[in-house]
Amino acid sequence: MVVIRQVPGPAEWRADKIAGDDSWRYPLDGAHRSEVLAALAAVRAAGVPAGGVARGGFPLPTLGVELDRLAHDLAYGRGFALLRGVPLAGLTEPQCELVALGIAGHVGVLVGQTARRLPLTHVRDQGVDPAQPSGPGDRHRQKLGFHADPTDAVALLCVRPAKSGGLSSIVSSLAVHNELVRTRPDLAQVLYRPWWFDGRPGGGPESFCQQPVYSIDGGGGLVVRYGPDHLGPARHGAHALSAEQLEAMWTLDRLHDDPRFMLTMDLRAGDMQFLNNRVILHRNTAYQDHPEPQRRRDLIRLWLNLP
Repeated sequence: MVVIRQVPGPAEWRADKIAGDDSWRYPLDGAHRSEVLAALAAVRAAGVPAGGVARGGFPLPTLGVELDRLAHDLAYGRGFALLRGVPLAGLTEPQCELVALGIAGHVGVLVGQTARRLPLTHVRDQGVDPAQPSGPGDRHRQKLGFHADPTDAVALLCVRPAKSGGLSSIVSSLAVHNELVRTRPDLAQVLYRPWWFDGRPGGGPESFCQQPVYSIDGGGGLVVRYGPDHLGPARHGAHALSAEQLEAMWTLDRLHDDPRFMLTMDLRAGDMQFLNNRVILHRNTAYQDHPEPQRRRDLIRLWLNLP
């Protein structure tokens, strides 16, 4: 049996305690925006492809210092940050992608996404049915449950918000874990045991693996792997969840929705959100889009490993 204990740390925060704290916001000033546009112009002039954008080739003399501070807070502090005012007005989609890659490269090491190992993906409604086992959660406009992506961190650059909805909510999985240990240690014990996860690449048995929701790394820090869409392979007729597991999920989801823990952001064009997947869970609400394709919601997603 795993010894269950509370795990303190700087990423243990509550939304109701940091409502008036702006230290997680990093606003860009005029000089910062000029540096971004100058770096973009240099990358374009050199003909650098999206996959070849590197920190050294996207110089940000003063903004880079702020991004180093942001990266430190992401890895060792609160676990999330919001960059505001990234200059995107008048840029084409490929140019916005280069900006996203250039900024993210100052925060972490880019990790390829999908089977094609793409340097980035676009989170936008493509009419995918979320009820289908292989329906990716980034391609429909329905509500997503709280989850963590598979890399150290995830960055989302908002190119365009939705007409309405699409709010981004986050919770400190550390704070929720400690609340659960304090109030329901029996269910916390369940979450430290192996669970069947479904990666959902095709909805088949080959996508299943076993791992705990909660685990402790070699340095004594908490690692969280969670997502209701990935913990429900019983829908596919395999590895049915036990009564204990169902109660643990219900209790965990109730805590995630608790206003004491849930912090919600309304991302606007030029906002770039960074989240540490080890200690932060995130989701978005359902949204309605504009009818015109060029006005529809579009977020650029990047996966990062943190040095």
